[in-house]
Amino acid sequence: MNAMNLAEIVAIDIHTHAEVSTKDPDTEPDVFLEAAKKYFKTHDNRPPLAEIAAYFRARKIACVVFPVDSERSTGRKRVANEEVAEFARANADIMIPFASIDPLRGKMGAREARRLIKEWGVRGFKFHPQVQDFAPNDRACYPLYEAIAEAKLPAIFHTGHSGIGTGMPGGGGIRLRYGDPMYVDDVAVDFPDMPIVLAHPSWPWQDQALSICLHKPQVYIDLSGWSPKYFPPQLVQYANGQLKHKILFGSDFPHIAPDRWLADFEKADFKPEVRPLILKENAAKLLGLKAAA
Repeated sequence: MNAMNLAEIVAIDIHTHAEVSTKDPDTEPDVFLEAAKKYFKTHDNRPPLAEIAAYFRARKIACVVFPVDSERSTGRKRVANEEVAEFARANADIMIPFASIDPLRGKMGAREARRLIKEWGVRGFKFHPQVQDFAPNDRACYPLYEAIAEAKLPAIFHTGHSGIGTGMPGGGGIRLRYGDPMYVDDVAVDFPDMPIVLAHPSWPWQDQALSICLHKPQVYIDLSGWSPKYFPPQLVQYANGQLKHKILFGSDFPHIAPDRWLADFEKADFKPEVRPLILKENAAKLLGLKAAA
C-alpha cells in the first residue's frame, strides 16, 4: 500500500478504536461493548480493521488506530498490538498505528513498548486509566512512560466521564476518579519530552484540562467521544483562542462516527481559520506527518 499523501487527506482522526481481532477473536461475551452500544446509540461497535480502513479511506480521513489493553482489569482479551501495527503498515495511506499496554506491567511493559516502536513502527500509545484501573501518576507506571518519552512519541490518556461502563451495575467496576486530568498533570511535569493528549471533553473536569493544556507546552486536547453540539462553551472558547494550535479532531470511532461528528462540527461555533487546524494541521504537526515533496 502506498504511503500517506497528506495533501489529499481532508482530516486526521486521532482517536479510533480497534475493538475486535480477526486473527485471535475473543469468544467470551463482551458486556462492556454491549453496554457501550446502548450508551452511544450505535448499531455496530465491532467493525474489523478492514472495515475501519475502508470507512476512512472512502472519506479521505487518516486515522490513528489502537486497541486498549484492559485484560487485567476487565478480563477482556486485548487485540494484539502487533495485529494493529501490521494492518496499519499494510494500509499506511490511511492508518497510523498506536499501541496500548497496561502500565502496571512495569518493566515488562516498557520492554514491550520498546519492541513495538523498534520492530513494528508504532507511533504512539493509548491509555484509558478508568478502564485499565490505574492512576496515571502511579510511579509503577513510570518505566513504561520512560520508554515512550525516550522515543518522544505521544501518549493519549482518556479523561472525563467514561461511556464504557455507563449503565452497568457498579459502572462495570470502573472508577471515574481516574478520569480526572489532574493525575495526568503530574505525568506532564515528570515527562516534559513526551507529548500528551487529553482525550475527550473532560467533563466534569473541563476547566482542569484547559488549564493543564495552557500550562504545559507538550499537552494537547482531542475532541473525541462527544458530538460538537454538546461541547462545553469554555472548550470552544479556548479552541478559538489561546489553544487553537493544541486542539485535535477525534471521533471515538466506532462509538461515534466521523460522519456524525463532522456534520455537527460544521454547525458548532468554531472560527473559520481554526477549523483546518483542528481537523488536520495540529495533528499532522504532532505526529510528524509531512506532505510529499
